[in-house]
Amino acid sequence: MSVDPHHVLREAAALLTRKATASMDEIAKAAGISRATLHRHFAGRDALVRALEEYGIQLFEHALDEARTEEGDAAEAVRRLIATTEPVAGIMAFLFTENQLYEGGVHEGWNRLDARVTALFQRGQEEGAFRLDLSSAWLTEALYGLIGCSAWAVQDGRVAARDRTRMVAELLLGGAERRMKP
Repeated sequence: MSVDPHHVLREAAALLTRKATASMDEIAKAAGISRATLHRHFAGRDALVRALEEYGIQLFEHALDEARTEEGDAAEAVRRLIATTEPVAGIMAFLFTENQLYEGGVHEGWNRLDARVTALFQRGQEEGAFRLDLSSAWLTEALYGLIGCSAWAVQDGRVAARDRTRMVAELLLGGAERRMKP
C-alpha cells in the first residue's frame, strides 16, 4: 500500500491543531496508517513537525499567490488573502505556536512569507489605506494571530466557518485602516 505523504501531513496537522501533545501513535491512527509506516516516512516527531513546517510554508505561499496580493486595493488584497488562507488556517495555527521550529533560527521560508505579507501592509500604508502608527511587521503578526485564532474558534464551534473570513477581515482592517479626522 502506497502512502500519500500529503494526506499524512494534513491529518497530522488536523490532529495537532486540536491536540498539540498528540503522540506518534495517535497521529498514525488519525492518518489511517500504522505507527511503523509513520516512522518509515518521518523518523520521529521532530522530523514530522519539520515536514509540517515545509508543507505549511508551501500551502501559505500558494494562498499568497492565489490572493494576488500585489494587485488592486491593498485592503481588498488583505481580504483576498484572508479568504485564501481558510483551507490552511489549521496547519498555520499549529505551526505559529510550535516553539521547536524557532529554536536555532527561523526557516528561510518564513522570511519569504513575512516579506510578502509585510510588503502588502507597507503598500497599503504608502497608499494611505492603513495606519502609519502600526508597523507593517505588527500588522503581519496580527494577521497571523487572527488566522490561527480563527482556525481554533471554527474548530471548537465558537465561530461558523462561513463567517471566518469576514470576521477576521473586519477585526484586522477595522483596526488597521486609516481614518480621516473630522
